[in-house]
Amino acid sequence: MSLSFSSSALVVLKKRYLKKDKNGRVIESPEKMLQRVADSVARADKDYDETADIQALAAQFYDLMSKGWFIPNSPTLMNAGRRLGQLSACFVLPVEDSIESIFDSLKHTAMIHKSGGGTGFSFSRVRPANDKVLSTAGVSSGPISFMAVFDAATETVKQGGTRRGANMAILRVDHPDIEEFIACKDDPAFLQNFNISVGLTQEFMEALEKGGDYELVNPRTRNSVKTLNAPKIFDMIVNSAWQSGEPGIIFLDRINEANPTPALGEIEATNPCGEQPLLPYESCNLGSINLGKMAEGGKLDKDRLKAVIHTAVHFLDNVVEINKYPLKEIKEQTLATRKVGLGVMGFADLLIKLGVPYDSEEAVAMAHEVMSLISEESKKASAQLGEARGNFPAYAGSMYDKPETPHMRNATTTTLAPTGTISIIANASSGIEPIFAVAYTRRVLDGERLHEFHPLFEEMAKEQGFFTEDLAKNIALEGSIQEMTNIPKEVRRLFKTSHDISPEWHVRIQAAFQKYTDNAVSKTVNFPHSATREDVEKVFKLARETGCKGVTIYRDGSRDHQVLSVASRSEGPRPTGELAPRARPIRTHGVTERIQTGCGRLYVTVNSDDQGMAEVFAQMGKTGGCASSQTEAAGRLISLALRSGVKPEEIIKQIKGIRCPSPAWQNGKMVLSCPDAIGQVLSHCTGAGDETEKAVGQCPDCGESLAHESGCLVCHSCGFSKCS
Repeated sequence: MSLSFSSSALVVLKKRYLKKDKNGRVIESPEKMLQRVADSVARADKDYDETADIQALAAQFYDLMSKGWFIPNSPTLMNAGRRLGQLSACFVLPVEDSIESIFDSLKHTAMIHKSGGGTGFSFSRVRPANDKVLSTAGVSSGPISFMAVFDAATETVKQGGTRRGANMAILRVDHPDIEEFIACKDDPAFLQNFNISVGLTQEFMEALEKGGDYELVNPRTRNSVKTLNAPKIFDMIVNSAWQSGEPGIIFLDRINEANPTPALGEIEATNPCGEQPLLPYESCNLGSINLGKMAEGGKLDKDRLKAVIHTAVHFLDNVVEINKYPLKEIKEQTLATRKVGLGVMGFADLLIKLGVPYDSEEAVAMAHEVMSLISEESKKASAQLGEARGNFPAYAGSMYDKPETPHMRNATTTTLAPTGTISIIANASSGIEPIFAVAYTRRVLDGERLHEFHPLFEEMAKEQGFFTEDLAKNIALEGSIQEMTNIPKEVRRLFKTSHDISPEWHVRIQAAFQKYTDNAVSKTVNFPHSATREDVEKVFKLARETGCKGVTIYRDGSRDHQVLSVASRSEGPRPTGELAPRARPIRTHGVTERIQTGCGRLYVTVNSDDQGMAEVFAQMGKTGGCASSQTEAAGRLISLALRSGVKPEEIIKQIKGIRCPSPAWQNGKMVLSCPDAIGQVLSHCTGAGDETEKAVGQCPDCGESLAHESGCLVCHSCGFSKCS
């Protein structure tokens, strides 16, 4: 069967998934990759039935993937049928209160990251900072110091150029170091390989509702050490999330109410994007159904969807069987519960095909209809496998151990995970998010930029007669079509992007899917830059009220500005006239660098005195015009900031990454605008380099903007994902 992959999908496949020889040359086609995966996963049937028709099953699996109806998680695509053979994406490791346990987990983390997985931890068992260490008569450095060690190790482990290490750190809200934890990512350069979430308890939520205090408990002694005001701590969480998008929150009581195997222990942590709560040493393999392919003739094709669900559960259970686990403990725990996580992508595409706006009661109803069907049919499929192959070993004492469910192969069957790269492969919208863009710009060879439509929008524009060649470019520049009156109103209503959707609708859609999901839902609630802290607080509370197991938010542009915002928050408002620049020195020394921009050659001079950088001059190679006046103004303002004591690194974070319609290339690096050019020169002078670039949200692989989706940073241009 010939496959039709988009150009973006081919870029992602060649870079991250297809086999390469020792010289890095691709030696596998996409068709061969899918055949490799299908053959490998199908062979597990022989473990249960010597007469099984492996070739027929492999053809069935191949057909499912080649049509883009179902795609497994990235490690399965990469590693099935290959020597490494590690096929799971999600792992949770224990972190106990001893140096031995902590550094055992650190070693195990490196092994998992090397094999292509992401890791989650609860640091709640680690004694707080300055607590006693009896063995040495010293004091503890606390959980956050150890998180920094894990972060440094993650940075060091390079996963063969295919996947990057990602971590989730969770700390219970009743841990004595909770205030430091909440604010630990206000600095964008700290813990770059971690997402963080606060684990909220039932006791905390009750105190919050009453406006009262709650107790902090030392995990070493189990004794209460002090009380804090719950509303104050909640305000801290809201404030940091408003500033930087972190921490997220998870509801530990709600997660453990749904724990299918309570006899095995309490769930304390999740995978990096929060959608997979797991016991220590558990792993879970995931896969997603492309809902956009489940519509036919303007209706949901339930028969097709049911058939895909049953085949997908069979596929995922086989993956559990053939997986080469990175640790003996992980193999034992995973085989005890055999958790799989069937989820979805292309929900926004499905709604468009059905003519349903994302922010509507009809969309919420469709979320209920689709996910309830997936939940019901995936349980049926698992029960059938349990009858044929045996129940998962921890079945006794589990939530399924009752007469009405005598057979169950998998302790969980559903998870809604991020689908950043696999949705590019399937040419689908990501997870249950709204569409990323109606039209977007893709960079190709030699810096050329192509303007492309969302395929469903292009089809609709041609059918309704408002398609033009310049339309994609105009939409890409605008970012939204909601004010473009040359596009029919009903079309604009259907094609709303994440930032066109109000936060409340984001939560309502998440809650609708969560109702029928065994594990959890990975989703980002997007806010405009103008959103207030009260807006964030409202969403956090709405997530609790509507049954979500957690929530992650991102306020547009917040990380670009967070260093200055944090400073103003911590120091309070400055009295008028307190901040003043030092006098310009009589003599300075400096350098001038020429850098190519879309407006022409820009000459940037950076001068310093004995107190550091003092001034910046920026001049275009050709005089006159708006570009010259604007760069001169930028230089003057930067000089003023430098002589007022603002750190160069903070200025760089403000101006690097600013984009204009005419970027340029120099020495293989993209220059996005004149301000970005000045920022790059300042980076060269300070040595800030790539770390600053990461902080402002540029893709480290291709330089395009990163998007915040499903609790992660993803690049829609090249497929980079911080969490996978």
